[in-house]
Amino acid sequence: MRAIPRALLPLFFVPFLLLSTACQKSSDSSRASEGASTNGKATLVLGAYSVPREAYGKHIIPAFRAKWEKEKGQKLEVSESYMASGAQARAIVGGFEADVASLSLDPDIQKIQDAGLISHDWRKQPHDGIVTQSVVVIGVRKGNPKGISDWADLAKPGVSVLTPNVKTSGGAMWNVLAVYGAILRSEPSEGAEARAEELLAKILANVKIMDSSGRESFLNFERGVGDAIITYENEILVLPEAKRPDIVVPKSTLLIENPVARVDAYTKKHNSEEIAQGFIDFLFSPEAQKAFASQGLRPVDEAVFSEVRSKFAPVENLFTVRDLGGWDHLKKTVFADGGVYDKALAKGRSAGKGS
Repeated sequence: MRAIPRALLPLFFVPFLLLSTACQKSSDSSRASEGASTNGKATLVLGAYSVPREAYGKHIIPAFRAKWEKEKGQKLEVSESYMASGAQARAIVGGFEADVASLSLDPDIQKIQDAGLISHDWRKQPHDGIVTQSVVVIGVRKGNPKGISDWADLAKPGVSVLTPNVKTSGGAMWNVLAVYGAILRSEPSEGAEARAEELLAKILANVKIMDSSGRESFLNFERGVGDAIITYENEILVLPEAKRPDIVVPKSTLLIENPVARVDAYTKKHNSEEIAQGFIDFLFSPEAQKAFASQGLRPVDEAVFSEVRSKFAPVENLFTVRDLGGWDHLKKTVFADGGVYDKALAKGRSAGKGS
């Protein structure tokens, strides 16, 4: 196993091996390096981003374990690790031997593939490897005291906004693209990119705290920090009605698409290809898709989505990353060093210091 870079150690050991409820807890990081069958038990290691933790831990993993044990007559232990999507991808590349990577966005899976750890075409799965969807929305305090109705309202003076750090969080990248893309879509004329960057800068000027993940950002909002939060729709829907902030669905917003893939280098090492692929196949089943929906995520299974459609707000102008040119284009123009995001952040911080 490759040595873990020193900078990754805090990220790696704290969340590593959050075992599911039926498994014994272990602090031994070599657990992920054991074979798929140990003392008559099958093992699976899941490396996931933070948002679907409840869906996996409370519903999907127990259901898959029961299915595996019934069909194979073999006990199954599942080790779970959850952290911000970018951090999880770096941990896997750095030596965390996850059999399955369930991450926030395509580029994080691509990092693992570029490192030579994924050798198959993971997009040749159902729904192009996308296992869940959501949309980027704005969460506001009960009664919406700041009168927020669209992205531009987040740029107003006196509005404190939460969104995580794009260097660690996939959710943050979705948030940035939702704001940026909404202007390009609604004002498709000369100068639209400059106007989109300007709006993004004004919103970032109102962001005082950038957490490392979307989940941390939302927990801070629940603690009373900020007037508004840019977040996944499901983060709000999963809360009990009494604790749920109001949802503002912008006129134009982005469809979030969350991929999953088998990590071939580690499944081959652990002899766990069958278990890992079986788990991924199960994620696309109606049972798992309904479990995701119960946690506020939009199922990709059309029949299941039809059953639960009423719980999700309609979007007037819903767009995808492909409508903005695709991830390769956006990584170069928006998220590369000196790109749109860096320029907007610099402008926002400068404006924030002057206010």
